Amino acid sequence: MKKSKIILPGGAGLVGQNLVARLRERGWTDIVVLDKHRANLDVLRKVQPDIVAEYADLAEPGDWHRHFEGASVVVMLQAQIGGTDYAEFTRNNVDASRHILQAIRDHGNPYLVHISSSVVESVADDFYTRSKREQEQLVLDSGIPCPILRPTLMFGWFDRKHLGWLSRFMQKVPVFPIPGNGRYMRQPLYVGDFCNIIISCIERRVEGGIYDISGHEKIDYVDIIHEIKRVTDSRTPIVHIPYRLFHLLLWIWARFDRNPPFTTQQLEALVARDEFRVIDWPAIFGVECTPFHKAIEETFTDPRYSKVVLEF
Repeated sequence: MKKSKIILPGGAGLVGQNLVARLRERGWTDIVVLDKHRANLDVLRKVQPDIVAEYADLAEPGDWHRHFEGASVVVMLQAQIGGTDYAEFTRNNVDASRHILQAIRDHGNPYLVHISSSVVESVADDFYTRSKREQEQLVLDSGIPCPILRPTLMFGWFDRKHLGWLSRFMQKVPVFPIPGNGRYMRQPLYVGDFCNIIISCIERRVEGGIYDISGHEKIDYVDIIHEIKRVTDSRTPIVHIPYRLFHLLLWIWARFDRNPPFTTQQLEALVARDEFRVIDWPAIFGVECTPFHKAIEETFTDPRYSKVVLEF
């Protein structure tokens, strides 16, 4: 089974890089990553030289379809997470998914695992949330039976946008700003655990269904920042800034940066006070839940991957 071909559309990002590392550790050898982020594909090729990592714009029909011939598994990972142009979210989250689903139909319907997001049930209404809802509905309407996994905010090796970016930002600035009191409850999910869930789906051939994969620990944003500071031995002071001022500063930043690391929409989502349903995924998938403090330490101290940084 572990010689079967696995296709990872969008596999050069956070989840894909971690998933490839863990699949290789478990003996999977025929892995194909299709992604249009050239810099992160280069990182993947250096870290995992024995896999196929190919440039592909999945929002367009193309020669990349040929890789689906003989494929046993497809894990749909591609996603536009940040940005200020809604057309990019539609193109990369919806249009690309439509083409991938067609490639699956055209090549014998390999086993599919779809990576959705907890935001589809969020009270937030931003570009990412809208496009992920549309993407998930597209998968449901396709008639292709598959497990749909809805993870919450993830962190771990190769984290370029979330806790990884926050840790690097902390090292560069004289003070680290926190909006308001910072008491915004999060349910962060260790990407290592999430990848083990995906592998469990693949190896057990978990049937169709929607699974909310939330972090089992509820942690306030400000406490997450303090944990990052502890593990990375940062001396940067943490300073609280009024929410409205913080929002204004992000708005100004976005005027000068086409792809800002943190947007006003993401700030609004942070303070929306979502609480996502927690299911017993350790029992369902046979995967151990890593405690948050241990996962943070693995994220920032692992000798193989903790220093590998993806392009934002």
